[in-house]
Amino acid sequence: MYKLFVKDSISKRELSNILIFSCAKLVSLFGSAIYTFALGLYVLKTTGSGLSFAITLVVSILPTIIVSPFAGVLADKLNKKILVITADLLNGGLLLCIYFIYQSLGLSLYMIYISTFLISIISTIFDMSFQSAIPNIVSNEKLLKINSISKVIESVSSISGPMIGGLVFVFLDIRFFILINGLSFILAAVSELFMDFSFNKDVKQIKRQRISMFKDIMEGFKYIQKKVELKKIIILLVSLNFFISLSLLVPLPYILNTILKIDSYYFGIIQGACPLGMIIGAIFVKKIFNELHFERRLMILNGVFSLLIMLISLPVFFSNHNSNFLFMNIFYIIIMLCIGIVISFIDVPVFYILQKTIDAEFRARVLSLGMSVVKIASPIALLISGSLLGILSPSMLPIAGGSLSLVFVFIFSRLK
Repeated sequence: MYKLFVKDSISKRELSNILIFSCAKLVSLFGSAIYTFALGLYVLKTTGSGLSFAITLVVSILPTIIVSPFAGVLADKLNKKILVITADLLNGGLLLCIYFIYQSLGLSLYMIYISTFLISIISTIFDMSFQSAIPNIVSNEKLLKINSISKVIESVSSISGPMIGGLVFVFLDIRFFILINGLSFILAAVSELFMDFSFNKDVKQIKRQRISMFKDIMEGFKYIQKKVELKKIIILLVSLNFFISLSLLVPLPYILNTILKIDSYYFGIIQGACPLGMIIGAIFVKKIFNELHFERRLMILNGVFSLLIMLISLPVFFSNHNSNFLFMNIFYIIIMLCIGIVISFIDVPVFYILQKTIDAEFRARVLSLGMSVVKIASPIALLISGSLLGILSPSMLPIAGGSLSLVFVFIFSRLK
């Protein structure tokens, strides 16, 4: 935080906005991630059913895809500050209700599913409102930096959320955690009262209009259709998300655990290297970012990502009973660290460009529609990857996925 903000000259009001934004986003992401993971473990222990555990995770993901376009309309048409505060109050109130129900009646499986689904919906509205409000709460000069902070918080949450969720499940009564989490959301809502959502006067403040949900969503689609650069960025993000899911999320754990038989301790370190790389990339992204040559650098970064994905299979071809496992662990840690850095070098500037170039009255809708399309690619790729694992050698998937990604980037860069 000091390196990115305090070191620079910054007004007290803007610094206050940045600090409150960071704390509120941290509470929201951590609270939702820990709650979902801890409740999932609770379900697994209570029912002993892997299917019930999987359903808990699914009901936390589905709303992000389904609700995002509608959340975008609300964020465009309604007061963002009111939406952000209301979302945190609703999450806090819902968790407190669950706490009191748990105290008196116990916690049923259906109550867990419903509460997880509702919290995910509310969090989606919160995230979309907060994300689209970023250009309004800081100056244009700090826009790239606050996106870097946002990426760091997301990465830290992805590393620490499941870990803290596991500790909560082991050492704390789940009821106590639900109570503390609910109170944290309410305190975050109180802090957001002091944010200035009209700090940046250079950003157009839109007038509130009557909501016509499906018409407004279609207007967002039409806006994307008119903007060639916007379509290109969304297509590149879809391809990135697709090839990550196809070549990394399923094949890598299989290769490490089944083929190379890497110790679970080192497997955890390898998995954590990617989010750590995202944090490093978010901190140093300004060093490599150049708005004038952004599209060219985006293509280069996608090419580097493709090569890194292909390298995942390399140790498999040289593995034998005398393999140096320390070398393999270090190799995979470096690869995952580099993949995380590349992802941040792509994500942070992309959000900066989108927030800066999309008209204010369409910003939330376009971001939500774009993210929905991008996230739909992931489950499709996961299903394909899971199916191919039974047909092809697991080591072939990263090579095939990386090669296809490289071909895609090459062809796409040639298109006018």
